[in-house]
Amino acid sequence: MTGLFARLAGWAVAHRSKLPQWAQRLMESAARNPDGLVGRLSARLMGAGGDAPVTTVPDTEIRVYVAPTNYAGQGYLWARALEASDSRVGARNMAVELPGGFAFPADTLVPIAAVNASEDWAAAEWAAASQFSHVLVEAERPMFGKRWGRDLAVEVAELERTGASVAFLAHGTDVRDPDRHMSLTPWSPYMEDPRTDILRADARANVALLERLGRPTFFSTPDLAIDLPWAHWCPVVVDPTRFTAPAPTFGSARARVIHASSNPLQKGSDRIERALAPLIASGEIEYELITATPAAQMPAVFTAADIVLDQFRLGSYGVAACEAMASGRVVVGHVLPEVRERVLRDTGLDLPIVEATPETLHDVVAGLIADPAATRAAAAAGPGFVAAVHSGAMSAKVLTEYWIAPGSAEAPSEAPSDAR
Repeated sequence: MTGLFARLAGWAVAHRSKLPQWAQRLMESAARNPDGLVGRLSARLMGAGGDAPVTTVPDTEIRVYVAPTNYAGQGYLWARALEASDSRVGARNMAVELPGGFAFPADTLVPIAAVNASEDWAAAEWAAASQFSHVLVEAERPMFGKRWGRDLAVEVAELERTGASVAFLAHGTDVRDPDRHMSLTPWSPYMEDPRTDILRADARANVALLERLGRPTFFSTPDLAIDLPWAHWCPVVVDPTRFTAPAPTFGSARARVIHASSNPLQKGSDRIERALAPLIASGEIEYELITATPAAQMPAVFTAADIVLDQFRLGSYGVAACEAMASGRVVVGHVLPEVRERVLRDTGLDLPIVEATPETLHDVVAGLIADPAATRAAAAAGPGFVAAVHSGAMSAKVLTEYWIAPGSAEAPSEAPSDAR
């Protein structure tokens, strides 16, 4: 029964956007209130109370604990980047395992049912985490289940009582203000997202918490500087060696165009096929929408493509775009001018994502097909940019300079100069 319910839950999470509103509200209720009736029932059906893994504590001078979301495997990769940057650092990430996830690697992957319901796991994980010298909290989420009443501010106070230094890392919707975003781009998804009222309230509460606590704060994508102007950009990380691929051969055959979408509404997936319909009908391109693909398969997905369409509504870029650029593929997406300026200011490099909106996407793709030489040049700029900005070195340097060992080195050119 437990295994069947877990598989059903995984299917529901993967197809959430296609479910009726009542089903989505039920899932939201379980996630937002684990101690409520629906939350407790879900935990019981998924087998809460069984043995769950507990984080191991590294035997190093500096011990960094990263938790609890691991979106796109970033917690794990930031931990590896910190270890690679300094032999004195041992880092571990703990991630909550959601049904229907994308199988991103993690040092400690804990089923959500155990996080929500197991007091034994919460006590054991707390005992481990309290031995770390530094704790990086992702997306303002509580980390220790019932141990401290699911209250992040209390968790921070208790961690600091043990002598730990606590910092925060924002990921996106957790701090992005929908009203501000709608004023920046006419393509904002918040005009249509049924969750906008909830996301607005959550973002404002999270930003207020960050401002009240005043601890070192970072954000993962450069657009979030608009919402957290006093924080520091800690770029998302990809492993360039996983995405090394032969250069695409534009002009020799029909171009293969793909769009990898984990969130159709926020990425504007519904606008893409409509814009490209004439090119598909004429046979100039082959188009495929990629969904629910495990992380381990993504290098092969990008290698098989010529042009990768990223996102067209948020006005930024993230892990998928970096992986595609590392693969030497042309990446097309809508990036706000403010975001491009931030990238150039903090890195000295132009962001090599070809600009397009849902309105201009057809013409932009047609232009890429018509000029193979220029398209190859655009693709060739990607791997170098990723190596410089998104391979982990810049992220580790920012975390070290502005949190782990402040003032230990000359301030990196990558770090925001307006952060407090």
